[in-house]
Amino acid sequence: MASDPVFRVALHGSAVLTNPRFNKGTAFTAEERRAFGLTGRLPHRINMLDEQCARAWDQLDTCGSDLAKNTFLQSMRDQNWVLYYALIRRHLKELIPIIYTPTEAEAISNYSHLFRKSEGLYLTFVDQDAMEDDFLEQTKGRDIDLVVCSDAEQILGIGDQGVGGIGISTAKAAIYTLLAGTDPAKILSVTLDVGTDNDQLLDDPLYVGWPHRRVRGNDYDTFIDKFVQLVRKHLPHSLLHFEDFGVTNAYRLLEKYRDNHACFNDDVQGTGAVTLACVMAAVGVTKSKLSDQRIVVFGAGSAGLGITRQLRDGMVEIDGLSKDEANKRFYLVDKFGLIHERLEPSKVREAVREFVRPQGEWDDASLDGNGAVGLLETVKRARPTVLIGCSTVGGAFTEEVIREMKKHSERPIILPLSNPSRLHEVKPQDAMDWAEGKALIATGSPFPPCKLPGGKEYIVAECNNALIYPGLCFGAMLTKSRILTDSMIIAGTQRLASLSPALKNPEDALLPDFGDSPDVNLEVAIAVAEKAIEEGNATVDWKKEEVRERAVEKQWNPVYGVFVYDPQGDS
Repeated sequence: MASDPVFRVALHGSAVLTNPRFNKGTAFTAEERRAFGLTGRLPHRINMLDEQCARAWDQLDTCGSDLAKNTFLQSMRDQNWVLYYALIRRHLKELIPIIYTPTEAEAISNYSHLFRKSEGLYLTFVDQDAMEDDFLEQTKGRDIDLVVCSDAEQILGIGDQGVGGIGISTAKAAIYTLLAGTDPAKILSVTLDVGTDNDQLLDDPLYVGWPHRRVRGNDYDTFIDKFVQLVRKHLPHSLLHFEDFGVTNAYRLLEKYRDNHACFNDDVQGTGAVTLACVMAAVGVTKSKLSDQRIVVFGAGSAGLGITRQLRDGMVEIDGLSKDEANKRFYLVDKFGLIHERLEPSKVREAVREFVRPQGEWDDASLDGNGAVGLLETVKRARPTVLIGCSTVGGAFTEEVIREMKKHSERPIILPLSNPSRLHEVKPQDAMDWAEGKALIATGSPFPPCKLPGGKEYIVAECNNALIYPGLCFGAMLTKSRILTDSMIIAGTQRLASLSPALKNPEDALLPDFGDSPDVNLEVAIAVAEKAIEEGNATVDWKKEEVRERAVEKQWNPVYGVFVYDPQGDS
């Protein structure tokens, strides 16, 4: 059994109790209390971490609402990192929805009214002349592996939240620590305050952000570039995670910077990666190939487009299709209906142009009441094997749509991924019933098992980004990779797909249980790191055979360890 880690700490007295990285609360031993001047600052009895977690769980249970629980846990994080992460690790399924979606969205929308303490680095457009000084003030002397930033234009389905975007950056940072083992001391959470177009915030006298309309165009690009160049200059081996940028900026910024620095956008790449893993698992059940699929994607925003591109790249990387041939496997449907050449040019965004269906295919297609080729007609004509929903149009996958799909696919793959559950395109049980018990289903939120004909149950997988994105990025961080390539992401995706319970039992879930996500993300990270070494992107001098041992060694775990007072130690 490994011995407890030993830390040499320079803080003393109340300074150690008010530092969340080093505070142990009542877990300081008698020897440590004497060494750090804490004997009279703490009650007599010593509690170990398990006892502290039991007490904190009881305290949490007295909170009257999920938002109150979120506030309680944020307060705990500000006081004691080990206790915060240890408690959540013990209750992952119950507490991830409290510290992340959906409850964090409510906390962010009330950010200015709940504000108590700074949570990270606030970079404001109007103060950009001091940006480098502000950046260095927070990063000097720190070994930063991960920078999570947001401009808060499209937060968790609630839209523009201005400076409240710091909440999503810190929530994502916590997920990295919980599910991948990223050291919280090596994460920098950033909000890029470029104003807000949320009138409710602008009219609120308690709003703590810059009360100005959102900056766009060249001024916006210059501000973002100034920030990115600081990351590249001062933290060249870090990973830069873009979170909840608006649809006009998310993909554009990722493409602009990803060839020059290790960059990641969860809305684009994380959603795409976990969906690709899910489809690959389903394809394994049907004993077909990814490139054999005909895929309808309902909802062509940043998530839908990210999914489409990731599936397309999978066909290219895994099955050897050309990019153009892979593009032909997709049918994108947005608010204007199927995206095809008959649409007015103003209705076809540049970002989706490579997936536009040729005019000749649809000259005789039936149009819906809005003059568009609707979802049902698309399903009738395309005969998809895979139907993906990221539209937030609740109930869009009707009985007629599902039954039409079943006519042409023995085991239709149906993925209603919109969040929250009231916005799902179809309820899993309805989809299963209409598909005559043959559907392969995953959803964006947790759902109970479906009843199958004969009384058996089908486990509905939760297609949750958190099953993969912490591991994808931890793998790049481990190897200090120069960039995060598509092939590195696909390597992690293949590893996740290989862990699918459905490959052993077709009536089981397409993806691993969320409760297993720490172990799953470790496997993903190992696959990514191995690929980084293989491709020559890693800047560490490791062999592939060393990766697993190194990954386990580098993980941060919520344990207190033994403290030794040393005025020259960490502070």
